[in-house]
Amino acid sequence: MNSALTTEQIAEKLRTLPGWTHADDALSRTFTFGSFKEAVSFMVRVAFEAEALKHHPEISNVYNRVDIRLTTHDAGNKVSDKDIELAGRIDSLSWV
Repeated sequence: MNSALTTEQIAEKLRTLPGWTHADDALSRTFTFGSFKEAVSFMVRVAFEAEALKHHPEISNVYNRVDIRLTTHDAGNKVSDKDIELAGRIDSLSWV
């Protein structure tokens, strides 16, 4: 089971993840692209990263915008290190 991070731990870790916010027991970020095709391509890349970690985010898309929300179910639907790791992997995708 994963352990939930404290608010202070999350704030510390978010210093290395610009653009991500912590609210309502989740990490969130919105990504904007030049087209729908770019947004969907990004979502596919995120899916591969998520699958590699066996950690699946909430993803929504409207045209060129992708909203991602990360929380860990087995940590009581709170933020854990798994969310921090996936956020970092998402940020490392080449077009972000």
